[in-house]
Amino acid sequence: MTTKKGYWIAMIEITDPEAYPAYVASNGAAIAPYGAKLIVRGGRHDDPEGPTGNRHVVVEFESYEQAVACYHSPEYQEVVKLRHAASIGKFVIVEGV
Repeated sequence: MTTKKGYWIAMIEITDPEAYPAYVASNGAAIAPYGAKLIVRGGRHDDPEGPTGNRHVVVEFESYEQAVACYHSPEYQEVVKLRHAASIGKFVIVEGV
């Protein structure tokens, strides 16, 4: 049986642009051990159906289980505090097709 990939999808509104870069600089070390692959990190976007924030991120993992484990890891939970302090948004972990 083939394992389906897992994804983090985040739609973020940065509220403190001076503090947010600390999260960006720190999260790589926390997610790398889980095989995280950044698919989308910022970049141009269009909001045809309403506001979705000013930063969008998609991270791919080899499995849904890896994606969930990474998010709940002590290392990421320490780093995510930086994002929470500098932004608001929506974050979901989903299984691919």
